[in-house]
Amino acid sequence: MNFSDNPIGVFDSGVGGLTVAKSIKTLLPKENLVYFGDTLHLPYGEKSSNSIIRYSKQITEFLLKKNCKAIVIACNSASAHAFEATKEMVPENVPVINVIDPVAKCIKSNYSSNQIGVIGTKATIRSNIYQNRTNPVKIASLETPLLAAMIEEGFIQDSVSKAVISAYLERKELKNIDTLVLGCTHYPLLEKEITTYYKNKVSIIDSGKLVALELQKQLSDNGLLNSSPSKNCDEFFVSDYTSSFEKITASFFGSEISLTELKIT
Repeated sequence: MNFSDNPIGVFDSGVGGLTVAKSIKTLLPKENLVYFGDTLHLPYGEKSSNSIIRYSKQITEFLLKKNCKAIVIACNSASAHAFEATKEMVPENVPVINVIDPVAKCIKSNYSSNQIGVIGTKATIRSNIYQNRTNPVKIASLETPLLAAMIEEGFIQDSVSKAVISAYLERKELKNIDTLVLGCTHYPLLEKEITTYYKNKVSIIDSGKLVALELQKQLSDNGLLNSSPSKNCDEFFVSDYTSSFEKITASFFGSEISLTELKIT
C-alpha cells in the first residue's frame, strides 16, 4: 500500500470539526478519513493552553498510529494554542493543517477593505490570533462561548439557538460589520440562522472549504493525493460517546458510520 493511500486524520473537541471533515470529503472524495472528537473534554475554548496542547498531542499520537498521511486540526482553539506543538511531533512528510491560516490568507487577499468581525471561543478570541495573522487588517472580535456547547446539546434552528445568536450578534463589538468569520468549526451548523439574523447583508467566511482547498494543495505538492477510489473506510472516534454526536455524524456521512469510543486523559 502506498503512503498516499493512507487516511487523513482530522480532530476537534466535538462535532464541530465534522463541518471541516465534510468539506474535505466533498472536495476529495477519494480520500479516507480518521476523525477524532474529544467529547470528554469539550469545549476546548474553556480550557487552559496547556490542557489544549496535552489533548492535541495525545490525539495526534493516536492519528499517527493510524498511519495518517496528514493531520487537520479542525478546531480553532487547538489551532491557536497547539499547532506548533503538534507540528513538532509529526514527521516532516506529514502535512499539518490548521483552520486559522487559510482563513487569514483569504482575508488578506480578498477582504482587506471590509469591516470584519470574528466570533469564537474564549481560548481563540483571547489568543488574538486572527488579528495577529491578518495584520494590518482590522478585525472586531467577540467571545461567544455558549454557541459550541449549545450545538453539542443539539440546539440548532430552534428558539434557544435563535435567542442565543441574537444576544451575541447584537453586541456593540460587531456593530457595522459587513463580513463575519465563523471562528469555531461548530458555527457553520448555525450559518443559516446567522445569515437570517443579518438578513443576508453580511458575508460569512466558513473555514471548512478554505481548509479543504489548502489540504488539497499540500497533498498535491507532496505527491500524497490518493489515486485509488475511496472504499468508504472513514472511521470516527470519540473520547466519550454521546447519542447527539452519532446523530450529527450520521447526518453528515450517512447512517452506516463506524463510531468508536476511545478515552484520552
